[in-house]
Amino acid sequence: MKTNRLHLAIMIVWVALPAARAEEGGSGHYAPGGMASFIDTLPAKPGLAVANYFMYYDASAGGSLPFGGLLTFNTHAQAYADTLLAFYKTDWKLLGGNIAPAVAIPYVWLEVDGSVTGPLGNTIRMRDTADGIGDITLYPFILGWSKGDLKYDLRLGIYAPTGDYEPLRLANVGKNYWTFEPAVSVCWFSSKIGLEATVFAALDFSTKNDDTDYQSGDVFHLDATIAQHLPVGKAGVIGIGANAFYYQQITGDSGRGTAVLGDFEGRTVGVGPVISFIAKVGGKDLVAEVKWLPELDVEKRLKGDSIWFKLGLAF
Repeated sequence: MKTNRLHLAIMIVWVALPAARAEEGGSGHYAPGGMASFIDTLPAKPGLAVANYFMYYDASAGGSLPFGGLLTFNTHAQAYADTLLAFYKTDWKLLGGNIAPAVAIPYVWLEVDGSVTGPLGNTIRMRDTADGIGDITLYPFILGWSKGDLKYDLRLGIYAPTGDYEPLRLANVGKNYWTFEPAVSVCWFSSKIGLEATVFAALDFSTKNDDTDYQSGDVFHLDATIAQHLPVGKAGVIGIGANAFYYQQITGDSGRGTAVLGDFEGRTVGVGPVISFIAKVGGKDLVAEVKWLPELDVEKRLKGDSIWFKLGLAF
């Protein structure tokens, strides 16, 4: 099914297809619930911090979704992503806040299968796999403030199309477009009672995928965590709570064949448990987090569950 002749025939059919729905690939650059707790905020003191974020995502969609220029039905996807994040909180000040550039480099494993309309109108079941370095996220600046138990920051994330991308494939580790993400985070972590309340909100603006002439719509997303942290003897501090997320396209998709039947705006809402741990290792702050995030209400996107494991060290 991956011969050049079949790809050419499918391309001819794809050009005539009347409607594709929601973000290309059934998801955008941002993974809902990805940035939601104290572990995702800047440390209180200037210095280098590194983290590793591992995510497993299993999802499916019964309706039609666009993948690599193909319109698929009854799609199933599995993804593993391991992301190395590094940032440096400097002593440089702007408006009273510390400046911190950062970079996140993901390695992605992806498997997608779905039904595709063939050149004779028949249904073809396709399966693709891909792995490699995905789209790197650059943070030219994170501007953070700390006032006692309260921390908040402004940041600009830029997702660069560095991952491999090939049209007429279901599985691609890159999106083949840029996304610009202005965001704000607020974290209150009580030093007296151990209660945490963290909120992360952002807008995503994406450029067009020129290979498929597909323009994904703008997105608003909001993540929040409520957790109680308690000391565990001399070992450290354990936190137990809930992480919720809301992800909504605020403009429809556009481009060739995407909006003939109207704008389709994707949405997902979910909530799940989160457990964290804080400890001192060699005088440095070590933090870890595990969470399970099921998507409960989804429209025009893949729907599934994600599992996250995060590990960070502040020097």
